[in-house]
Amino acid sequence: MFYNLVLYKDLDVAPKWFGKNLRQHVEEKLIQEVEGTCNGRFGYVVAVSQIVSVSPGVIRQDGTGFATFQVMYKALVFRPYKGEVLDTSVTSVNKMGFFAEAGPLQVFVSNHLIPEDFEFTATGDPCYQSSDGFTKIQEGSEVRLRIVGTKMDQSDIFCIGTIKDDYLGVLGGPV
Repeated sequence: MFYNLVLYKDLDVAPKWFGKNLRQHVEEKLIQEVEGTCNGRFGYVVAVSQIVSVSPGVIRQDGTGFATFQVMYKALVFRPYKGEVLDTSVTSVNKMGFFAEAGPLQVFVSNHLIPEDFEFTATGDPCYQSSDGFTKIQEGSEVRLRIVGTKMDQSDIFCIGTIKDDYLGVLGGPV
């Protein structure tokens, strides 16, 4: 789920920043460019925890004066994997299933992966309601689910989840 990884990033810095505050500017630019982004290979970068090294700048673009610095840094990364159990918050419900979020990750739970004793109800706020009427899955509900599939592309991670297993399901009502 959470990992502390050593990553690399090439940063282009304008000549106006060359001076005594160059390293500070490189660190600020790195944090601005990588925190909150998603890399399909490593996951979501939650925070930069340490800057390990900054290479000497190399001028690669003739005529512009920009210098490229390779920065090695440690980052806290969130990457979900198949079989992982997450506590999530439901964001939307429809007859096909529901969407839930765990931080930056969005998970879809199909109606086929919801226990059979839950029925979709469209009256009022759409929700899945248990046969006894006491438990509802609606927008704002907290749900514990298991990831059954992940798909990663260049800039995002998509997951499919289930609440059909033991110890999974609704944790609380709407916030």
